[in-house]
Amino acid sequence: MNILTFDLEDWFHVLDNASTRTEMQWEHFPSRIRENTDRILNLLDAKNQRATFFCLGWVARKYPDVVRKISEAGHEIGCHSDLHQLVYEIGEKRFREDLHRSIQSIEDTIATKVVSYRAPGFSVKESCNWFFEALIDCGIEVDCSVFPSKRAHGGFESFGANSPVLVTTPLGTLKELPINTMSIFGKDFVFSGGGYFRITPLWLIRYLIRKSDYVMTYFHPRDFDPDQPMLNSLSVIRKFKSYYGLKSTFGKLESILDEFEFLDLRSAVRTIVWDNVRNVSIAEMNRLSATANHRLLNRL
Repeated sequence: MNILTFDLEDWFHVLDNASTRTEMQWEHFPSRIRENTDRILNLLDAKNQRATFFCLGWVARKYPDVVRKISEAGHEIGCHSDLHQLVYEIGEKRFREDLHRSIQSIEDTIATKVVSYRAPGFSVKESCNWFFEALIDCGIEVDCSVFPSKRAHGGFESFGANSPVLVTTPLGTLKELPINTMSIFGKDFVFSGGGYFRITPLWLIRYLIRKSDYVMTYFHPRDFDPDQPMLNSLSVIRKFKSYYGLKSTFGKLESILDEFEFLDLRSAVRTIVWDNVRNVSIAEMNRLSATANHRLLNRL
């Protein structure tokens, strides 16, 4: 099962960077979201493929025509937060406020209920076990926020699953579709989105997709935009991660869409036999959190 998703944000929505952190700062950057989104939509239409677009509430308010165009083309609209802040930094109260506002903005734009979510930067950690209940409380049914490996923006290494699972909470059950990983020489390898996709050679991407029973992609409009401005405030390493491979990524996407069939998230959820997948409870999350905190204290 190959799932096609895009995080609908502009080129300057870069995390962990002082010059692009706030809504006020974003107003000073030229937008490229319309042309970049159009290019993606034209490609999907040509390849007869459907995708899920996780949209910022900020984008829905500022560019409602873009979000409506995606929805009217038959693609699913999910939520990607309101103001693109890291989950583990803003905490539960601010997260709930951000989530509520983003869902309301998107639903007001497309007049369709939002049931899926992805956190900015996959920034849910072991310590954020309140996260899943907060999603259910706001009507979210499907989440794609878990990155079950080490990551600069957190990562949930102890989650223990790189394929769909059910997360059980006192408020109900959430369908979780995490990022897929492939074990290479005993280490988790990610290839299916963002900078990982840009850096990984096409021949290896093709090989890994064929070897995988489950692939969760995650792309951004800026991943296919070699003409976007460069943020000089980024470190050398961050510039490499943010800009390497931009000239070839669109061609890579064309190639895999020609070779493989993809589903949007809602179609994938209907296809999965949920009675056969693993259940993860909040109690288990708490144990994972306690173990992670214990490891951290032992390092101090």
